[in-house]
Amino acid sequence: MINPRQIEAFRAVMLTGGITSAAELLNISQPAVSRLISDLQYALKLTLFERRGPRIAPTSEAMSLYQVVDRSFVGLELIEQTARDLTARRSGTLRVASMPALGVGFLPRYVARFLAERPKVDIAVRGSTSPIILDWVATGQCELGLAHTPIDHAAVLTEKLPGLPAVAILPPGHPLAAKDVLVPKDFHGESFISTTPPTLLRYRIDTTFADHEVSRVMRVEAQLTMSACAMVAAGYGVSIVDPFTAYDYIPHGLVVRPFEPKITFDIAILRSAQVPLSMIAEDFLAGFLEEARRFRSELGGLAEAAK
Repeated sequence: MINPRQIEAFRAVMLTGGITSAAELLNISQPAVSRLISDLQYALKLTLFERRGPRIAPTSEAMSLYQVVDRSFVGLELIEQTARDLTARRSGTLRVASMPALGVGFLPRYVARFLAERPKVDIAVRGSTSPIILDWVATGQCELGLAHTPIDHAAVLTEKLPGLPAVAILPPGHPLAAKDVLVPKDFHGESFISTTPPTLLRYRIDTTFADHEVSRVMRVEAQLTMSACAMVAAGYGVSIVDPFTAYDYIPHGLVVRPFEPKITFDIAILRSAQVPLSMIAEDFLAGFLEEARRFRSELGGLAEAAK
């Protein structure tokens, strides 16, 4: 009966072309390699090598056998390399779902940096509304979800991040751009672009203006925040949006200003309550949280630079 050590010795001889060099490759003695080859030939009832002067040459049977052996070893090496990559967090697959506010600019930029250091990692990024993201995570279709709070589901763990302040956005050259901070009364009579369908942020914005008895001209509703930003940058109307999308549109001419009183934009990290995160997902999440903290710390500077 053959054993793995015999096959390993056979492959080493085929790769190096000799008993001595095979012994060096395997870090064993030359007689040990000769004995392993002899035992393999006896077990297979085949002549694998012929002596030609001081050297040995593989027979046609050895060449045929080597093709099968080499494929097997390549498969084993691939398994070992994959395991090493997974341990080193360089390989794997991750599925992430995100609400549009993060999924258009902030998240793709982070994903690009994450993948640059892990060329063997595959990431699928899906975008939708928070209720659908919750369902994707609960049913195992996505490992991580980035959604609006509040979130409540028995199959999902929710990690709420510190809220970020929503910001006011204006067209280039708008008179309100002269102010450092905008307040509800500044929007009286202004054409205001709201987002739809209703979200917690939309509710908080409408409540704030109602509490201050300020009437806006509600002529446009945009399904996506980026649509609202694009319309404002193009010169039509003003709005209040999440800071992630707003700062993505500054290069397009959008003017961003802080808004008081503070209206909070909340984000939650969703993960399965039943299946632990993979090592890749843990690395991804740790990096994302660091990016979110960095963005928060830079908000003041970004608002200042937008003036």
